[in-house]
Amino acid sequence: MAAPRAFPRLVPPKWNGGRRGFRDLSGVVTPEGNQRKRRTLLQFLSDHFYDVEFLREYLLRKQMQKVHLENGSYVRVQDTHGPDIAGAYFILRHGGAVKFRDKEWVRSDGWKRFIAEVSKFQAVPVEAIDASGCAINYHGLGNLLSLKELQSLSLQRCPHVDDWCLSRLYPLGGSLQELSLAGCPRITERGLACLHHLPNLRRLDISDLPAVDFPGLTQILVEEMLPNCEVVGTDWAQGLRQGPEQQPQHTAGPAPAQPLARESRRPLWSV
Repeated sequence: MAAPRAFPRLVPPKWNGGRRGFRDLSGVVTPEGNQRKRRTLLQFLSDHFYDVEFLREYLLRKQMQKVHLENGSYVRVQDTHGPDIAGAYFILRHGGAVKFRDKEWVRSDGWKRFIAEVSKFQAVPVEAIDASGCAINYHGLGNLLSLKELQSLSLQRCPHVDDWCLSRLYPLGGSLQELSLAGCPRITERGLACLHHLPNLRRLDISDLPAVDFPGLTQILVEEMLPNCEVVGTDWAQGLRQGPEQQPQHTAGPAPAQPLARESRRPLWSV
């Protein structure tokens, strides 16, 4: 039996030189052309990728290569303008914010203004950095380790900050007083144990760490490790098993009716 004939889809008429008619039908896509494009795409994918998992690994590898290139070392800038300017360049390139001593916050939208005023900031140290959500990894942190007067560092929701990154922060132990790790998905208890190299910490935010299995117990251990630091972000009792006396009491509705106990009645004929 012959296949049904496919009719092309016509486009609305267009004006052509004062006469109304069909000027160009080259853009009309027929069902045969649509199938040909679909076969071409499938052939391309089958020639270059064996399966979906291989394609996923390829895209992930390309993304990691891009992150690695963006976390290069700013050695040339550091040699020319000093470590504070190099660290500020690195953070602003990633979309973060930098605060120099006795200056206002400089954010990525003020990049051109910062470039024009580099000579003014060259002799001023960096005292605070907000790198929330930036794609900073282990290699990129090397641009911040020379900031000898850095007091506050925020790494909230940084997707590539892991335990190895925390183990590399020890050069900042002499000045760092505030550290925020809230929302970092790759930080575990092992990484938090490396923070004993930061004895001058006064405030530490470890809230919303999905890789930490027992946040309550972890906070207790961190507080014992850093007795002069205020650890915020978790409840000390979170993750602990509650006893029967600590179970929540449901008092919203009336108490369920209890079955009436049967009365032990003696027969009337018994003495």
